[in-house]
Parts: sequence; C-alpha cells; structure tokens
Amino acid sequence: MTVTSTVFRNAHVFNGERFLAEPADVVFTGNIIAAVGAHAGSDPEFANATVIDCSGKTVLPGLIDLHIHATTSNPGSLQAFTEPFSLQFYESVRNLESTLRAGITSARDAGGADLGTKLAVDSGLIKGPRLRLAISIMSQTGGHADFWQPSGVESPTMGPHPGRPSGIADGVEEVRKVTRRMLRAGADQIKICSTGGVLSPTDDPRHSQFTQAEIRVIVEEAEAQGKYVMAHAQGAAGIKNALRMGVRTIEHGIYLDDEAIALFLEKKAYLVPTLAAPEAVIRKAATGTSGLSPQVIAKAHQVIDIHRESIRRAVSAGVRIAMGTDSGVGVHGENLDELALLANAGMTLEQVLSATTSVAGELITPVGSIGRLAPTYLADAVVLDAQLVSVDQLTSLRSMISQVWKDGRNQFPA
Repeated sequence: MTVTSTVFRNAHVFNGERFLAEPADVVFTGNIIAAVGAHAGSDPEFANATVIDCSGKTVLPGLIDLHIHATTSNPGSLQAFTEPFSLQFYESVRNLESTLRAGITSARDAGGADLGTKLAVDSGLIKGPRLRLAISIMSQTGGHADFWQPSGVESPTMGPHPGRPSGIADGVEEVRKVTRRMLRAGADQIKICSTGGVLSPTDDPRHSQFTQAEIRVIVEEAEAQGKYVMAHAQGAAGIKNALRMGVRTIEHGIYLDDEAIALFLEKKAYLVPTLAAPEAVIRKAATGTSGLSPQVIAKAHQVIDIHRESIRRAVSAGVRIAMGTDSGVGVHGENLDELALLANAGMTLEQVLSATTSVAGELITPVGSIGRLAPTYLADAVVLDAQLVSVDQLTSLRSMISQVWKDGRNQFPA
C-alpha cells in the first residue's frame, strides 16, 4: 500500500511552543508528521506529495480541549427531566463534529461520554476529536456530581447506564471500588469533585468535598493503572486537598489563594481554568429560557470576577495553564472563546497557543503524540486563512479556520 504525503508549503508555523522565525513547510506522511522546517517539503523524498500553498496563512498543531462534556448540552437545567434518555447520545454526534470543526482534534471528556462514544470516533463512524474519557464524575453523597434535587428527585443528567457507572461514593473503600469500576469501564483519567460547584443546586463552590484520605486512595488506584486524576475544584481548601494528595489537574480553580498557587508550583500540577463556563451560564440566564435555577445563576454571578482574578494571579506566578472550556455548559463548537479569555488573564499569544497544544498534549496519552508540529507526532493541524500575530485576533480565530486535519486527513474537504 502506497503511503501518501502532503506538504503545507511556505506557512507561518506555530510548532506548539513558538512561531518559527521564517516561513516553513510542514510535511505529513500518512498519519505521522515527517518533517517541519524551511524548505522541508523540497526534499526529493516528497517529490510526489500533494502540495498545499500556505503563503500568508498560519499552520497550527491540532488544538486540544481538556474539559468537554460531549453528551451534555445544557446541564443544570430542567431539560434533562423532559428529554428521552437516549437523546444525549445522538446529540453527542452533533456536539463532537462541532468541536472538531472548531479545530479541536483531541479532547478530554470530563464526564458523560462512555467507551462506545470513543470507539465511534476512532472507527470513523462519527466525526469528532480523539477522546480521552473520565466516564462518570466521582462525587460524595451531596457533592457536586450528586444530581439529587431538593424535591427528592434525582436528575438524569449523566445518569448511570451499563457503560457509565454511578460516580457516587463515600469512604475509603467505597471510593476505591468506584474508581476501579471507572477504570473497568474504560476511563483514561479519573474525574473527582473535591469541592462544590456552580451548577449543583445544593452545595457551595467554596466548600470541600471528599477527604484527603479518600482522594489519596483514588489517586493510588488510578496511578496503579498508569492513569491520573483530574479534580473539579473551586474552593481554596478543596484545591489544596487535591494537590496535596497527588491530583494532576485542577479544573476551574476559582478561589485560589497564595498557598494553593505555591502548591501548583511545588507539585508541578496543571490548572485548567474553564473561564468560559460561568460566562456561558450568565449568557444563558440573560435569555430567560435557560431553565437554570435562581441559585445556579446567582452563583455564576458570584464567582465570575473572582475566577478571572484568580487565573490572572496563577498566570503571573507561572502556574502551568492548560486549555479547557467545560463545553456542554457552554455551546459545543465555541471552544475557542476560551483562548481570548486566557489572553485577558495575562497570557501572551504563544502562551495561549501552547496551552491548547503542547501543554495540553502533556495530559493526553500517549504523551509525545499530539500537541506539536514535530516529526513522529500525529499528523494533526489547523490551517488559518491569515497570519496569526496578535492576541487581538483570538476573538475571531474560529472564522479564520479553513482546514482541520486529523490523522493526516482533511476532515472537512471543500
């Protein structure tokens, strides 16, 4: 079988860490990057390659979103009570394609998608980013992912089914068992809640959930299988509990204090801010048709400015920032809105792009396979119909995308 090559010629290239100083070629051979550099595509080895003229255009690595919920479109609303259970899986087909069209070629699903969704993408049955799954969200009784309502009804949001076990667990031995069930179901990473949250009606984002002993057991079980733990963590105490016990990524990080920021640096942990999430809640509430409770809307307003300031402080301190959106809370396909918000928090253009390429790639297994335009990496790329040179362009980045390549193939040929 002949393996074909594609040359993106004379492009303005961001390689995952920096913009190359001069126009360069990016060469794909099959589903692997073969070469990157000035005139790299002129090697006789690539004489029969398909050439795409990228003069005046930008080529980026395939982008990465570390926090999506593919099966969710409006969590926290009344919608889940009125729709058929199976509709979420059909909606995920639309959600994943919208995400891919936004240039996101890899994503961590932070709860909801099961192994069948991942395999449907991998087999080509549906279009979407390659997925790394959390399966369900682990939570204590009464915690952020306990969808019990004050009426006594349990919301079917992320309800259990054969591919998605319940994540509710209390006590050391129970969290051990539930972690093992998640791994058995195909989890690539374990997602826990170490604090309350905005979308859960009966808890407070500042309050801690799961004890340190419980978190440590979850981390140990994940690490025993070569996996790691990501934590929904908004209050400072719960953030610090998670970091001290070995959690690798903190999602949201709304109420950071100096001690928490120091722990990020000490533990070499990652912060996934999801700045777009509370903004999405407030925008939905403004329509008057969101179906969100007054308590949820009030919490979103309560945290939004605190969240922005915490992320600014983390950026200034040198915390490792990786991009995630909490899409599902916001609209799938609008993932790139997060990039401008990161820039507003003080990140440079190269830092923002690194957060959604090389830095995020350090959290997608196998490490060293995505997030960079470099030989041996998977052949993922996003082509922009302009030279990207300023953070001001990030607000219109989605409209600049002309091609999305994943595994060496143009996903949406004209």
